[in-house]
Amino acid sequence: MAMYWKGFLIACQGIPATVAVSLIAVIIGAIIGLFLALLRLANNTVLRTIAKIYIDVVRGTPMVVQAFIFAYGIPQLLQANNVEFRWDNLVIPAVIVCGLNSAAYMAEIVRSGIQAVDKGQMEAARSLGMSKSMAMRLIIIPQAVKVILPAVGNEFVTLIKETSVLSFVGVVEVMRRGALWNAATFETFPAYIGVALVYMLLTIPLSKIIGHVEGKMRHEEAA
Repeated sequence: MAMYWKGFLIACQGIPATVAVSLIAVIIGAIIGLFLALLRLANNTVLRTIAKIYIDVVRGTPMVVQAFIFAYGIPQLLQANNVEFRWDNLVIPAVIVCGLNSAAYMAEIVRSGIQAVDKGQMEAARSLGMSKSMAMRLIIIPQAVKVILPAVGNEFVTLIKETSVLSFVGVVEVMRRGALWNAATFETFPAYIGVALVYMLLTIPLSKIIGHVEGKMRHEEAA
């Protein structure tokens, strides 16, 4: 039993890196995702196509592949073109790749939220003399935020679990801590049970909070 407890404590040492990468990445994803969603809803066909290609490429490839490209592929490509470059800290490409990956999913969440707002809201805003961008900023997006908040929370939960792939590129997060301890002690089962428990410790309470917020929002709408 002591080995399981030890495995759990070792995995807990990776919590700061996992949470930090996930939190920064989901913020980056929300900002870029909003931009991509607006492009997807633009009247310009070229802008819509660019956004759709980005979303399809990112969602159509595993994040572990994207992590390898950013962590090792880009530096090698630059060095092949006589540009000296290497990541001083692998957390930087980890945050970038998680943020860009999250942006593709956030874009679809935001787009669905904007489209869920009654079209009459835009028409009413335009009738009051607002430009389309002003109406979007002041009327549509604030209402869409309420709609997409639970989905954004679920994306954060998903991202926490998906950061486990960053262990393959050397980021010392929860999964990597467990893998290193397993390599040193050959206690495979306790090591990865500890990792699983830490992920559950992070995601289950967060999922419960999101569910509570979602239920409260539904209750307020019904009232």
